[in-house]
Amino acid sequence: MKYMFASDIHGSAYYCRKMLDAFEQSGAERLILLGDLLYHGPRNELPREYEPKRVLAMLNAYKDKIYAVRGNCDSEVDQMVLEFPIMADYALLALNGRTIYATHGHVFNEEKLPPMQPGDALIYGHIHIPVARAGGDKFFLNPGSVSLPKGGNPPSYALLDGSVFTILDFEGGRINEIQL
Repeated sequence: MKYMFASDIHGSAYYCRKMLDAFEQSGAERLILLGDLLYHGPRNELPREYEPKRVLAMLNAYKDKIYAVRGNCDSEVDQMVLEFPIMADYALLALNGRTIYATHGHVFNEEKLPPMQPGDALIYGHIHIPVARAGGDKFFLNPGSVSLPKGGNPPSYALLDGSVFTILDFEGGRINEIQL
């Protein structure tokens, strides 16, 4: 099965549309959002076409295909308007025979690991930088940021297709890839 991971939309209608177009074209069965969906937060610049109301309408149209976790810029008010759950700090996903600990990254991250077993993967957002690497007996994954990338990276998302995790930009360019 194929899954799409994305993080840090930060209210950008422009990049939310690009993300949803990529989701449609990918053939992924689920869109897993790693937080910071509607608002830009006090540390970020306003993203292109900052329109949280348009973003929530676009995401609500996909409510039956989305799994999501809470980011540091997400709030209970956001949950009141979104029609899918976003308030969990993490989700444990059993995907394609692998246990994946999905979180935003502000509570659990590579410096403060959640309880993980050998072979598990941690996927997180928050830092706005794509990551796909093995560290010891675990995997560390980050799809980057949909709307506010850092470190000179382009806006990005990731696909998990079987055991291959690929980070892509919106022009279809491959940023990084790892076999889990």
